[in-house]
Amino acid sequence: MISLRRLLSSAFAVAVIVSFSSMYAQVPGLEDKLEAQYTITKATANRDDIVTAGSVLVLKKDGLLMYTTTTSVPPTSTYKDGKISQGFFGLSACKWCKKIPGNSTPNVDNRTFVTGEKFWVTKIYLKDDGVYFELFSDPISDVRYYGLLKFPFPKGTTPTVDQMVSTVSEALKVQPADDSGGDSKTAAAAPADKAAPAAQAAAPAPVAAAMAPIAPPPPPVDAPPAQPKTIAIGQSKDQVVAIFGQPTRIANLGSKEIDYYPDMKVTFVKGKVSDVQ
Repeated sequence: MISLRRLLSSAFAVAVIVSFSSMYAQVPGLEDKLEAQYTITKATANRDDIVTAGSVLVLKKDGLLMYTTTTSVPPTSTYKDGKISQGFFGLSACKWCKKIPGNSTPNVDNRTFVTGEKFWVTKIYLKDDGVYFELFSDPISDVRYYGLLKFPFPKGTTPTVDQMVSTVSEALKVQPADDSGGDSKTAAAAPADKAAPAAQAAAPAPVAAAMAPIAPPPPPVDAPPAQPKTIAIGQSKDQVVAIFGQPTRIANLGSKEIDYYPDMKVTFVKGKVSDVQ
């Protein structure tokens, strides 16, 4: 027969283990705050394109490893003590990934991203040992890459939301919507105003005294009112420029572009209008 004292001791031990294992995951509000600051991008199911574009992230540290999206399992890099590293003993290449059933052999297995390179975040989630960012690149030589960047919780203490947000900001930053950045193309200047040439009235020729007076020309026919300019979701950039002219400013964000006009802002994703404000 099990004694009450032994039963209580066992229950206490189980409670301690459960509370310790879940301690780090209980950081109320952290996931919501990170998702508010780093807007999630939705990718297609096979990770070959973007459905809904979110924030463009800029890497602030060297050494972020990513695998091609044809690889079944993404690598996990860890940011700690101001550095990004991977795996046990610093191993960075996944030599066994090609052997995973159903996984094709890509031409390029992995790529290491460095400071200043840009990508999207497709997921942010918390585990008992830290915060994880799932990152997704634009095509590089027709190949997309993805990977996880882990921000571990400090051992022995429960971190605050502000502490973890500050830690994440050491390695990642959001590119402002109006910041063209590095290799992005910008509009050199606003287009010049196109003034309609004024019609020059011809001076009447001298009339000989013997000539009969010339009848005045009929009044001009009123021109029909100009049709209002319209823009629609799905139109190409060439169509928009043909209707509204060149924008005053362009923010090029990889596969996403924002064109600014004096009274509106047009967002293109893959060369098509996705939003108008």
